[in-house]
Amino acid sequence: MSDLVTGEAVVLDLQTAKLPSRALAIVLDLLIEFAALFVSTLVMSVALTDLDTAALTATMLGMTVFYLVALPVMIETFSHGRSVGKAALGLRVVRTDGGPVRFRHSLVRGLVGFFELIAITGAPAVITSALNSDGKRLGDIFAGTVVVRERTPAGAGAVSPLPPVHPQLLHDMGRELVAMDLSAVPEPLWLAIRQLLGRIGQLDPAVTFRMSTGLAEDLAARIGNPVPPGLHPAAYLGAVLTERQRREWMRAQQRFAASAPVQPPVPHPAAAPVPTADGRPHRVLGVPAAPAPGPYAPAPAPYAPAPAAPYAPAPAAPSFVKPAQPAEPPRPATPDAGFAPPA
Repeated sequence: MSDLVTGEAVVLDLQTAKLPSRALAIVLDLLIEFAALFVSTLVMSVALTDLDTAALTATMLGMTVFYLVALPVMIETFSHGRSVGKAALGLRVVRTDGGPVRFRHSLVRGLVGFFELIAITGAPAVITSALNSDGKRLGDIFAGTVVVRERTPAGAGAVSPLPPVHPQLLHDMGRELVAMDLSAVPEPLWLAIRQLLGRIGQLDPAVTFRMSTGLAEDLAARIGNPVPPGLHPAAYLGAVLTERQRREWMRAQQRFAASAPVQPPVPHPAAAPVPTADGRPHRVLGVPAAPAPGPYAPAPAPYAPAPAAPYAPAPAAPSFVKPAQPAEPPRPATPDAGFAPPA
């Protein structure tokens, strides 16, 4: 076993692969790679007969780098640490914190592995893996990775991660969860439970059962409620953690409701009275009129709209009057002699 520690200080306790299983997986991978390289070289030598020696040599060198370096890096990256040989033996490459490998980890492993496994015939890899407690070769040391077992050997008693639970058992446990006192559980224990449940799909079932059993016993001793018989420890941890999150959510809602200011209702603008031509308030259709205050009507609320000012008719606009013209003096009467004096 190797006590792999995550970034959150959670011990994963995974079983690392040793030299015999790793060597067999590497041999299977190299056989497949060299077989593909041989077939491709044979096809290229027959198809490209018109190429000169330099071009053919460059092509063969490029194919060698592709099959022995680029292809293993691509397979290991896209399969998250499982090559053909590792998948056949139930192995996987992971980071030292238990997470899946990325492209940079696979690239370092592929470049270093080409020299220590192929160029130097694997002697450095065998020596380093035999002396290292986790069975690491030079590529693992430089890349910060480790090879772990995903499948337990036959007869090891592997346990499925989460077996089905009887509905009545869940119903009885739900009533007990409400009455549990979770104040004595420290925060590091909650953190360990969250990390285990988040990585439950990446761990070996036997390792998951063993780790969840230890955490469940520690949690049950602090809250005073043992694990119900027939319930998987991981399911017990998940139920208690869900109850704690529900209580935190309820407390957060209560704090928010207590701190939120009370907003007064805003009156609808259509409810304001509209004065008519004779000065009386006119009620808008569709809006009920406010009841008339009685002799002992209470004072209006602080947020009530201010009463509208009494209607006063606007002063009439002054009309323009044409000034009076002076009257013409009367003309003297003249006899009708047929002569009209000039004006």
